[in-house]
Formats: sequence, structure tokens, C-alpha cells
Amino acid sequence: MNDYAKRKLHNELRLLLGTRFSTDSTVRETHATDASYHQGALPNAVAFPKTNGEVSKIVKCCARYSVPIIPYGTGTGVEGAAVGTEGALCVSLSQMNNILRISSEDRDATVQSGVTRNQLNTHLNEIGTQLHFPVDPGADASLGGMAATRASGTSAIYYGTMLDNTLGITVVTSDGSIIQTGGRARKSAAGYDLTRLFIGSEGTLGIITEIILKLIPLPEAVSAAVSAFPTVEAAVNTVIKLMESGINIARIELLDELQMDAVNNYSNLDYQAAPTLFLEFHGSTNTVKESSEVADRIASDNGCIDFRWATDEKERKRLWQARYDSYYAALNLRPGSVGYVTDVCVPISQLTECISRTKSILAKSDLIATMLGHVGDGNFHVVLPLMSGNGDELNEARQISDQIVDIALKLGGTCTEEHGIGIGKKAALEKEHGKAVDIMRTIKLALDPNNIMNPGKIFI
Repeated sequence: MNDYAKRKLHNELRLLLGTRFSTDSTVRETHATDASYHQGALPNAVAFPKTNGEVSKIVKCCARYSVPIIPYGTGTGVEGAAVGTEGALCVSLSQMNNILRISSEDRDATVQSGVTRNQLNTHLNEIGTQLHFPVDPGADASLGGMAATRASGTSAIYYGTMLDNTLGITVVTSDGSIIQTGGRARKSAAGYDLTRLFIGSEGTLGIITEIILKLIPLPEAVSAAVSAFPTVEAAVNTVIKLMESGINIARIELLDELQMDAVNNYSNLDYQAAPTLFLEFHGSTNTVKESSEVADRIASDNGCIDFRWATDEKERKRLWQARYDSYYAALNLRPGSVGYVTDVCVPISQLTECISRTKSILAKSDLIATMLGHVGDGNFHVVLPLMSGNGDELNEARQISDQIVDIALKLGGTCTEEHGIGIGKKAALEKEHGKAVDIMRTIKLALDPNNIMNPGKIFI
């Protein structure tokens, strides 16, 4: 875009948005990166719409001048899906943060994309619904960003992912059209499932501006436990046995010994620095009691060296906040570092093998590496705290990540269970899906022929 076209675009957007259009360097820098090591270019400007109509007008302006658009939520992603692109306009959804509708009878809600999961759940609690939105990626991410990346998290084993809990969405497409997909009905066979097409598309097909979400009744009873093991293999074998038992497990998280030590130091806990499972059970009082007893027995049978209950709600929240802070605890092992995070998932029967091979790779490296994950789903992450700007460390981390992806794919898994593709996993997507990626590109071209919607993401 030449300077004349740039001035024309900026003038049009200032007339539309007033002070909600910014070219301030600090604002642009804030919206150029996410939580990862990926470095993006500064956007030319940042727009802060409040309505679907404003988003539509912004997109139409950008389409007229062929300006790339980067949708931005809370910037908590770790694969670079929201990092800046040269010459782009960043469209921040942060001011589209209204909860539009709650239906206790139908157990659903409609929210704007900038609403965060904590904001929604706090509101549901304040109005006394006894309902909650269960998808929990850890970070207080925006619900639009969670839909765009097909997020899941700690509770997906029991409640499902964003894919399972989204009924419909409103999207602004690359020509500025506003479309609604899906709806409030729990089942529909009406045409192509466009909702599922846009969920996980990472802003490359359109900007998600509203979401219709399922709400879930709060459980009658909750119980949590922390269980330490002598080896990672013993912990993972416990997970497999727990899944085979059929008990109601709402969360089951693995932290290896280094990650547990980091969490203890960062969150001021006193658990053993050993491979550890964080467990949580939801359901009726009797169901939770029975599930907890089965879990205790299975853990003991697999060599558990320390099994502690966290029955008090305050202690449970403290425990899970420590788990949510695990990424930052890992970075705290190297102050000033940035995180390189892997995100593979395999069938549960292959989890022990995948983690064992991964541990062997990590043992050959001098890089610090912690491991954690939602192992009940067969998913785990390796966190590599890297010093910013150290090219040698980054190259080694990439090689390690590539090896872990290769292992997961050979075991019937995927290169990304929840973080998406963004910039960091484009080559891995090709490995996993091969010629099917050509069909994805065809869909992208059909919906965004001028390639203005988050270009440079997902595809090589």
C-alpha cells in the first residue's frame, strides 16, 4: 500500500472510530505479539470496533485498499496466530465485550468475541444461574480467540472443547459481509456445517464477532487430589488405568519433576518435585466419592509415593491456579526467557511410548525443558525457556519440536491438540495432512480471494 492509500484508509477509519483508531507506537507494539517467542511486524494501526457493523465497515475499507487484517483477542496464544504482519491493520476485539443474552432454561448464552471466559463465568455466578462455561485453557482468553483457535484445556476430558460447546457464531467475511452460522437449536442438518469450518480457522477465513455457547450446570460436588509418582511412566500408566476404569474425571493433568519443582517455587507450594498428577472429580456427592476412591486405589497400585486431597475450595483454587501458571513458572527457571511450547496429542494407548521417546530426546539436549499436559486426552506439552534473540537455542528447540511431532504422527497422533497452527506449526501441518492441505488452501482462496484475512498463518 502506498502512502496515499494508507492516508486515505486511516482517515476513513478515524471518521468511523474516532479515538478507537490508533497509530500510537505503544498500542501497535502491544498488538504485534502474543505469548510466544514468535516475532511479528508492527501493524500500521490498531482499530477497536464495538459492533458487528463497525467490523464490517473496517473490513470493507481494508478490502478496498488490499490491506491485511489481523484479528486480535487477548494475545495469549503461543503459535503466533495473532502476531503482526507487515503493513497490516490489527482489529482488536477487546471492546466487543458485552454478554448479549443468557438463557438458563436453554442453558446457552450469546456473547461478543471480546468477552473472556472468566468474565462470563463471573456474570453467571452473579446472576445466580448455577451454570458455567466449562472450556478452560488456563489463560483468561477471549471467547472469540478460543473459538478461532479451537481451544480446549484442562477440563476438555469431561466437558469437551470449544468445538463441542459452540452452537453458532457471527462472522464478518473478507468482503465485509456479516453472516450467522449454526443457531440455538441443539441439532441441525441444515446444509454445510460452517460453524465448524470457522472454528479453528485462526482468523484466516473471517473475523468471529459473536458466539452462541452451551452452558453446563455446576457440579453438585467437587473433589481434587495431587498424586506424586517415582517416574513419568508410572504416572502415565495411572492415567491409562483411570481412563479404562470409566470413572468421572473432570481434569487430569501431568507435570514432570522439573515442572513440579518450578511450580513449587513460583506458586509457593510444598509438593514433592516428582512426576505428579493433578486430579479433579465432578458429579453427584456419591459419584465423586466413588470416583475418588477408585483413583486412590489405582494410583497406589501404580507406585504412588504421595497422594494428597485438596477438599477445601480455597485450596483447590490455589492448586489449579498453580497449574495455570505452569508456563510462567517454567519461564521463571530462566528469568527473561521466552517460551517455545510443543503441543502433540496421541491416542491414550500410545501416550507412555510418546512421552518416553520425548524424554529421551530431551535428555540429549542442554536446554532446560519441562513437561506438562492434559494427559487424559493424550495431550502433553514441552516448554523450552529460550533466551530472546539466541538463534542457536531457537534452532535447537525447533529441531526438538520437529522430532516430537514426528514421534506423535508415527503413533497416530497430531502435531497440535489445542494451540493451533499459526506461524509455528505450518510445516508440521503439511506433514500431518499432506495433500489435504491443498483443499484447505482452496477453501481459503474461495472465502478470501485477496488474502487479506490474517495472511501468512496456517499455510506455508
